[in-house]
Amino acid sequence: MSTTAIPFTATILGSPRIGPNRELKRAVEKYWAGRIDRRELESVAATLRRDTWESLVAAGVDSVPVNTFSYYDQVLDTAVLVGALPPRVRDIADDLDRYFAAARGNDEIAPLEMTKWFDTNYHYIVPEIGPDTAFALDPAKVLGELEEARAQGVPARPVVVGPITFLALSKAVGGADEPISRLDELVEVYAELLGALTDQGVEWVQVDEPVLVTDILDNAAELAERTYARLGGLTKRPAIFVATYFGELTDALPALTRTPVEAIGVDLVAGSGAALAAVPELRDKLLVAGVVDGRNVWRTDLDRALGTLAALLESGSAIAVSTSCSTLHVPYTLDAEPDIDAALRSWLAFGFEKVTEVVALARGLKDGREAISAEIAASAAAIESRQSDPRLNNGQVRDRISSIVASGTRRGPADQRRAAQQDRLNLPALPTTTIGSYPQTSAIRVARADLRSGKIDATEYERRMKAEIADVIRLQEDLGLDVLVHGEPERNDMVQYFAEQLDGFFATQNGWVQSYGSRCVRPPILYGDVARPEPMTVEWITYAQSLTDKPVKGMLTGPVTILAWSFVRDDQPLAETAAQVALAIRDETVNLESAGIAIVQVDEPALRELLPLRSKDKEAYLNWAVEAFRLSTSGVADSTQIHTHLCYSEFGEVIGAIADLDADVTSIEAARSHMEVLGDLNAVGFSNSVGPGVYDIHSPRVPGVDEIATSLREALEAVPAERLWVNPDCGLKTRTTDEVTESLKHLVAAAAAVRSK
Repeated sequence: MSTTAIPFTATILGSPRIGPNRELKRAVEKYWAGRIDRRELESVAATLRRDTWESLVAAGVDSVPVNTFSYYDQVLDTAVLVGALPPRVRDIADDLDRYFAAARGNDEIAPLEMTKWFDTNYHYIVPEIGPDTAFALDPAKVLGELEEARAQGVPARPVVVGPITFLALSKAVGGADEPISRLDELVEVYAELLGALTDQGVEWVQVDEPVLVTDILDNAAELAERTYARLGGLTKRPAIFVATYFGELTDALPALTRTPVEAIGVDLVAGSGAALAAVPELRDKLLVAGVVDGRNVWRTDLDRALGTLAALLESGSAIAVSTSCSTLHVPYTLDAEPDIDAALRSWLAFGFEKVTEVVALARGLKDGREAISAEIAASAAAIESRQSDPRLNNGQVRDRISSIVASGTRRGPADQRRAAQQDRLNLPALPTTTIGSYPQTSAIRVARADLRSGKIDATEYERRMKAEIADVIRLQEDLGLDVLVHGEPERNDMVQYFAEQLDGFFATQNGWVQSYGSRCVRPPILYGDVARPEPMTVEWITYAQSLTDKPVKGMLTGPVTILAWSFVRDDQPLAETAAQVALAIRDETVNLESAGIAIVQVDEPALRELLPLRSKDKEAYLNWAVEAFRLSTSGVADSTQIHTHLCYSEFGEVIGAIADLDADVTSIEAARSHMEVLGDLNAVGFSNSVGPGVYDIHSPRVPGVDEIATSLREALEAVPAERLWVNPDCGLKTRTTDEVTESLKHLVAAAAAVRSK
């Protein structure tokens, strides 16, 4: 290699980009709506990048990741970088509109699929690799952001998703071979990129290969060695830092050390680092040690982390301190949370605080423990405070769980339940329904803001929400849907709403993180034992039911999803925490049944999300995840119909667990994947009712009657009519009322047309 890159000492693997106050979300949505032009959007983006880089430099980071900004998703950005956008968007002249069409579709173009980024709640856009995909370098974004950073004096390190990970997460279309078969071809595009970066004087480039900590590829180690031998052997390139995260780097670690790359990043939070000592060749590399958790919000035990780093240093490796992964997954800063009690605040570290931990550890590693003695003392005091806090141990909750589990968590046989429910509900063939939420209108948002600011009291807020519920019930009756929902206007989020009413949770005010595109969530902090002081949904659902003779579903979020979309305590096994949440949901289902509600939906869209990345760990996870769902739903009679919902994940690996949940009706994402999941369900003997999504709600386009009818006929090839439900892919919260009304009108018409034949 031509460069003499200086090793860095303190860094992070990536940064959030949505903005501390969701500035990018608002700007992007205004651009989509035509309320601002491209120049205004780009100005907001440039300001966010500048502020992020400046804060990292000021904190003491000596290698700053750039090209981690994205208008929508970093995997989609990589598809642009390597010329892998699908043919259906290539004719769109404007590059930004072409990009957004791939991400979210438009009136004429269907979007690419979207699924979860490994075991996180971040969603990425799934690239399509077909026979006509011709890889070609388009480095404009990388070079543009590099130029911006250089102009600000930032020690910039460009970051790109690696070729192995990109292809492993892509989808073959048009009869193409598996995308990974084109790795050698794609590596040459990366070689060209490295040359272009060298021309710009870049010293270091970060290539993210998280797929190397998984079992997605059988031959990951061989592919890693082949790929990075080729890229590392280039005569014209920057120093290469291969970053891995979300798990233990096992067989691929020695493979990478045999290549000429200069740095390897390992996640020492999700992984133990046990394999490091067995690879003496690491002494020739810069080991980027991810000892600060980039995914969860708990403060780092600095004394323990420094001990880990010191031991690695003694082994002979050069060490840089880092977060375990990008801080994309945590909120920006604790400074935005004035209402956290002092004890809980002392236990936490958000994005900015994690940067300060990284810098402190790098200083301690260089100058000795005494150099950060104050920081270590504060960390130790916080850890002791947390361990002794009484909120972390509720004996009554733990005893109840033990008693219920001992007595069994199974309901009656499925055919017995189906008969009892049909007698009670008397639904037609192909019953129509929606998943739960309806559009969060401006009136709803204003009411919520007015309640927070004190402009209205709780009584007035309740009146406004009931008016919204009445409108949604009336709309569904007018459209002719068979099973109704109350629309969830009172819920700010399907997890946070429950967290605000459960002991053991803290709901942030400004702890926003990106879920996908412009969609942001505020994951609550689950810090103690969970208990339900009082019913959470019964009043709203019974009010909705009082407005109609049609059944209205009770809407609850399942225990696994509440865990997946929260920052969860790390001081006990997840299975124990899941059981505590399940007990609270169980009590709610029983209360809904007692209030006369005949259908209760317990959503588990995150079931696949928490699946461990290594095969050896998956069975244990699925066992406790299924048990938590059964615990939450087995307290009701056979005549009460239990629904669940799953969406936007690759379901193949959990298909058996979906059947084991034993919900009476499972609604599941299927529109973007064209009903592929139904064959998988049949293959594992799934025999309960299913509602495969017949149109994609994450796109603004309104599906036609014929399009939905075609999807239904495809579904009927796999599922008999008596077990098939008709519904959208997901909740309708993010869509407009006009879009929803037209789409559901077409859904009802399509169901009627298919029924008649």
